[in-house]
Amino acid sequence: MNKLLIRGGRPLQGEVRISGAKNAALPIMCASLLAAGPLELENVPHLMDVSTMAKLLAQMGVRIERGAGGRMTLQADVIREPVAPYDLVRTMRASILVLGPLVARCGRAKVSLPGGCAIGQRPVDQHLKGLAAMGVRLSVDHGYIHAEASKLTGARIVMDLVTVTGTENLMMAAALADGTTVLENAAREPEVVDLANCLIAMGARIEGAGTDTIRIEGVSSLSGANYPVMPDRIETGTYLAAAAASGGRIRIIGAAPATLDATLGKFREAGAKIQCAGDVIDFEMSGRACAVDLRTAPYPGFATDMQAQFMALDAVALGTSVITENIFENRFMHALELQRLGADISIQGNTAIVRGVDKLQGAAVMATDLRASASLVIAGLVAEGETLIDRIYHLDRGYEALEQKLTGLGASVQRLA
Repeated sequence: MNKLLIRGGRPLQGEVRISGAKNAALPIMCASLLAAGPLELENVPHLMDVSTMAKLLAQMGVRIERGAGGRMTLQADVIREPVAPYDLVRTMRASILVLGPLVARCGRAKVSLPGGCAIGQRPVDQHLKGLAAMGVRLSVDHGYIHAEASKLTGARIVMDLVTVTGTENLMMAAALADGTTVLENAAREPEVVDLANCLIAMGARIEGAGTDTIRIEGVSSLSGANYPVMPDRIETGTYLAAAAASGGRIRIIGAAPATLDATLGKFREAGAKIQCAGDVIDFEMSGRACAVDLRTAPYPGFATDMQAQFMALDAVALGTSVITENIFENRFMHALELQRLGADISIQGNTAIVRGVDKLQGAAVMATDLRASASLVIAGLVAEGETLIDRIYHLDRGYEALEQKLTGLGASVQRLA
């Protein structure tokens, strides 16, 4: 199993290009199931989750070609079998996103209940509630969701809680339904907007994406399209957190600053100097960062996917911070590993008290999930001596060419077999 060896103590300097967003690419790939024509994508990141999704779609009959520069073509003119088996779904929760498109296009689907990171319960009940409202007959048997419908019909769906994948699944299903579907309490994340824009390019009629009410007027069919995947706002925030913790100065290119308001606000509160122009972010942290409190919340609030990275930053900041996790109930597992590096962190329910220390010390640590892995990388970059991070397959799920990009910024990062 691969590991990452980091020799800390070097401020990050230089320029890094951001890859396409994993959390946008995955649902957009699933959107290919809705049309017989080719969906030609650009800026698709080379990640384990993207490869897993490609395997899942390919076994259904989708023909997939990858080209240079993040290009990918998906052609679903024939769907051989609308089944998502456990052996593929268990490794990636986003696999549930094939459910809506399959039942809308094929009239039936068999999808394994999903797996993914061990960061707490993420039920699919809102997906099923919405599909049932559109006329889908559903059952769960032996770990599989069975869905059938001769034709979906538009409905008004009020979701009990904000769910990104639930919003995306229902939006895709509604695109081919008879009549109009209204999703209330919908997720507002930029990745939802990116999927909606791709569906619109394919011929869907969607209004309100980016607000809490999305209106979808179903059409009889969708066509292929050419669409560029948005930049990854979480990857962007991760490199900024690494620069902030190390006292570095970096330029981010290929970013989408407008999707990062809450994150950039917290970096400014920590003392960073930030200039944004187009898709470029110039970032500098002179000296030690100031501790910042944060509370995770659905977009446009502070992203839960940036909580772990800010905990690593707060661990070496001036002062004491309070971090409250409001999205997932088990997303402080990285705190125990940060403590192995010398961080002063105490957990009280869904709140972490982080007292900044002068220095962290390198040690052997283990990644527990994707964003926890990123927090350990940030901590390793500023720790004295060597930090060895095990189970980095989590990193490969969400960060393209991480060690190469960090090395390009002057860090000492080495992958070990």
